Amino acid sequence: MTLSLQVLYTTENGTTFDHAYYASTHMPIVTEHMGPHIQQTLITRGLAGGPETPAGYHAIATMTFGDQAALDAAMAAAGPALQDIPNFFSGDPKMLIGEVAD
Repeated sequence: MTLSLQVLYTTENGTTFDHAYYASTHMPIVTEHMGPHIQQTLITRGLAGGPETPAGYHAIATMTFGDQAALDAAMAAAGPALQDIPNFFSGDPKMLIGEVAD
């Protein structure tokens, strides 16, 4: 069963997000520490929440894993990535772990 981990960086409460830092520094940290366990990564930069509606998220990172063991291993290695979050995001990200529907 393929699992996903989504990290959601909300725009609520006036949070800030440094997209350049995220791309050039944070994602390489994620790749270095968690990458061996990740099947695929997709980063979505928020542009809008609908027609004439501001985006509710600065970005959403989606990572997929082949099974629970791979997800567990990635989470066990995630310390440096988690510690880096305050360097680019002023809020507390939300996470969603789920089963990828076929």
